[in-house]
Amino acid sequence: MRLIKPLYLSAALALTLVSCGGTKMINHTPISGVDHLPKRTTSLTDDQLKRWSHLDILKDTVPGMSVDRAYEELLKGKKLPKKVIVGVIDSGIEIDHDDLKSQIWINSGEIAGNNIDDDNNGYVDDIHGWNFLGKSVHENMEFIRVIKRGDDGSEQYKRALKEFEKEKKENEVSQKRIESLLNANEKLAEYLSKKDYTMEDLNGIDENAPEDIIHSKNMMYNILAGGRDLSWLDTYKNYVNSKIQYHLNPEFNGRELVGDDHSNINDTQYGDNNVLGPDRDEAKHGTHVAGIIAQSRHNQLGGDGVASDVTEIMAIRAVPDGDEYDKDIALAIRYAADNGAKVINGSFGKYYEENSQWVRDAIQYAAEKDVLIVVAAGNDALDLNAGKGVDRYPNDNVKMGAEISDNFLVVGALNPEFGKNMVAVFSNYGHYDVDVFAPGVKIYATVPNNTYEYLQGTSMASPNTAGVAALIRAYYPKLTAAQVKKIIMDSGVAVNIEVVVGEKRETRKFDSISTSGKFVNAYNALLLAEELSKTAK
Repeated sequence: MRLIKPLYLSAALALTLVSCGGTKMINHTPISGVDHLPKRTTSLTDDQLKRWSHLDILKDTVPGMSVDRAYEELLKGKKLPKKVIVGVIDSGIEIDHDDLKSQIWINSGEIAGNNIDDDNNGYVDDIHGWNFLGKSVHENMEFIRVIKRGDDGSEQYKRALKEFEKEKKENEVSQKRIESLLNANEKLAEYLSKKDYTMEDLNGIDENAPEDIIHSKNMMYNILAGGRDLSWLDTYKNYVNSKIQYHLNPEFNGRELVGDDHSNINDTQYGDNNVLGPDRDEAKHGTHVAGIIAQSRHNQLGGDGVASDVTEIMAIRAVPDGDEYDKDIALAIRYAADNGAKVINGSFGKYYEENSQWVRDAIQYAAEKDVLIVVAAGNDALDLNAGKGVDRYPNDNVKMGAEISDNFLVVGALNPEFGKNMVAVFSNYGHYDVDVFAPGVKIYATVPNNTYEYLQGTSMASPNTAGVAALIRAYYPKLTAAQVKKIIMDSGVAVNIEVVVGEKRETRKFDSISTSGKFVNAYNALLLAEELSKTAK
């Protein structure tokens, strides 16, 4: 394998590419030298915010990925390549969404509805992918399952017990908070004679209003001022209730509905081909992730996908409401690798494990099949390399050991603001276990029932990066998964400024909180891919 030299970006470097006509020569200079950019003085417009991850750091002064610039200056006029299959391992995908349905993978080896495994891949009628969860929706957190397996004397068991007690107390606080918020909302709706009141309505409440109304106003003002709307109350209530009924409930067993032996990796005959899952609304996360990668560009329907013209989304349902099972993730990775995926996105993760080696074996298997796996770093504001003995799964190393493969890319999340606050407050980080950063806050994309929403998380940063990987793999198919990973890391925009990170809001140099010290840039990545493809075998 040809190694990629790590020193790529510099102010003086310019690459010369040939235009699609073959005669006109254009000099393209990689984006660099952004440390001293002036702070943006105006807010993004609604249209800009809906696609800020596609904007350009130099032109727009937000840490976008320069996707628009890449399309306009590097890809415009190029012949569309063969589409790349991107496996999205997630909670389910609304494959009939108007902005996604033309980008959904179709298994040409299967005849729909004949109840026969036509292509002999072990999965009957897997037309668009596979649902490893069957009719199951909700699950325990992994630390609850650790406790349920019994005291084995391990540090993981002891840590799980402490986590259980901590989570129970925190959820009791959350219960009281949502009850107070719902009560305040009800009082305001009655006082204002409208259910869908706004910030302006709250501002119009007289200071001499009854004390309980003023108190309610202050509570709901904080919610609306944070950019949320009133529908967030239901989302928060459902989240709190899910923790009580499913996530933290040792009596609940969601696996009964799946019907397999989750402790036996060789028990593979389970699940079904309903990649949406039994509850459309529970496919929100996966549908949003798929949209970030593949929702159609410039069709006036909603957000724009990073790689919509060159991707097919393979839908793989393996992530429940709760923590995923290692077995499902391992088999999902193998399914994607065996059925033609060249990029896999995994926007999930946990801090406890049962059979993590199965997943590592699957990662290595994917590497052998030349598949790049892009995953989310996690949303707990943790330094993953602080030496506290807490690992995040899945990962491609064992206790800070050597990486087992070179096809596994971990992504942290950015805000739409360049400067000290550019790292999302929730994003995990780490000089060893996080490779690169990408946009992950206020990302607008497809959600079920043919609609769109802003969501945030490293779950959104990962598919932004997977979309860039898909562009590279489509236009430069000779490059390997390992080369694409290195291109994304080496071609990112280097930042040498101090940023605020973690629960304690500590100040760190941006170049010290990931392996690359950079954030993803599609324009730079395609420039480097073009250069390297000239010598690729």
